[in-house]
Amino acid sequence: MAKVKGLRCRECGREYPAEPIHVCEFCFGPLEVEYDYDLIRNTVSREKIERGPKSLWRYVDLLPVEEPKVGLTAGFTPLRKAENLGKVLGLKELYIKDDSVNHPTLSFKDRVVSVALSKAVEFGFDTAACASTGNLANSVAAHSAQAGLNCYVFIPANLETQKIYGSLVYSPTVVAVEGNYDDVNRLCSEIANELNWAFVNINIRPYYAEGSKTLAFEVAEQLGWRAPDAVVAPAASGSLVTKIWKGFKELRMVGLIDGKLPRVYGAQAEGCSPIAQAWKEGRDYIKPVKPNTIAKSIAIGNPADGIYALAVTRESGGEWETATDEEIIEGIKLLAETEGIFTETAGGTTVAVLKKLAQRGVFRPDEVVVVYITGNGYKTMEVLEGHLKDVVRIKPTLADFRDKILVRVP
Repeated sequence: MAKVKGLRCRECGREYPAEPIHVCEFCFGPLEVEYDYDLIRNTVSREKIERGPKSLWRYVDLLPVEEPKVGLTAGFTPLRKAENLGKVLGLKELYIKDDSVNHPTLSFKDRVVSVALSKAVEFGFDTAACASTGNLANSVAAHSAQAGLNCYVFIPANLETQKIYGSLVYSPTVVAVEGNYDDVNRLCSEIANELNWAFVNINIRPYYAEGSKTLAFEVAEQLGWRAPDAVVAPAASGSLVTKIWKGFKELRMVGLIDGKLPRVYGAQAEGCSPIAQAWKEGRDYIKPVKPNTIAKSIAIGNPADGIYALAVTRESGGEWETATDEEIIEGIKLLAETEGIFTETAGGTTVAVLKKLAQRGVFRPDEVVVVYITGNGYKTMEVLEGHLKDVVRIKPTLADFRDKILVRVP
């Protein structure tokens, strides 16, 4: 692939061919895709992108795949102007990037998996696998079914029931590991060394992570080819934050946007916030924590990209903030009540953090602020038990309707 020069270690800079590897053999640093931006600059244009498919593959010139094979309908989700939520928070130009309606499994993971498994097919793998807190498992299972790949997904045993069913319906082998996500990931790393499987977030990780850049590409295009002033995104491993930032930088590098890049704000659940804790304590290293939060989809206690996510907020002028479990639930409800969007706990975390930042005056009222909603609330409905209005039960009579309903009408 002419546009992909190979892989480069993010720590020592050593170069490697574009193969299914993810760790530098010299310093054990993570590998990242290296592009020929001069070539891309001469081949990509706004007009070419706008003529492309209504999916993330309209940006194929900036992705590490030659010909898309998997997940052809993922991406290009709505960017919604959040008028009602904006009034509550005092923000006139608030937008929601809504991946709760992504295809086919209703989370941003459909982006990264489309890229990862398209690359896995290019490499000739016949089996896909992943370590997951839920959404990734759903997406790998669905895309593997479409691609005709064997599939194994590894999850923590205490995962939300809806997410377990959301994988099982595609008939993969679901392996529930007795432990948290970090235990699952450690086991999968060992298995990946033993078997010739495409673990999307291990040996295919350099390519997989590139799919998140499309969240920046789409926002810029949907805003009329400009970057917002600020973005707020949830963080688990920290990869999403780093790739959104990389996406905006690449757009400017190849001449698709001009001007300043956005400030990047990271959101974590207080019960699992190793990146935010490092930020607040002024550290440039991550102390692993034991997750204890309802936001299981972002409950990674030892985030692989944590130090790089910290660097993004420093470089961009952003910061990190956390939300308690109670604030997360209130964030879910606030987004639903104001904008009619039902998000899962990761989105509730992001909205709760957005609210805190807005109340602290971090954003000017007229700034363009984009908040990333990365998953659908129908996957984590049990967290709302006991936090919603009761159902009003009535007899099938007009009199009972008057007595129980009309008395409530203002």
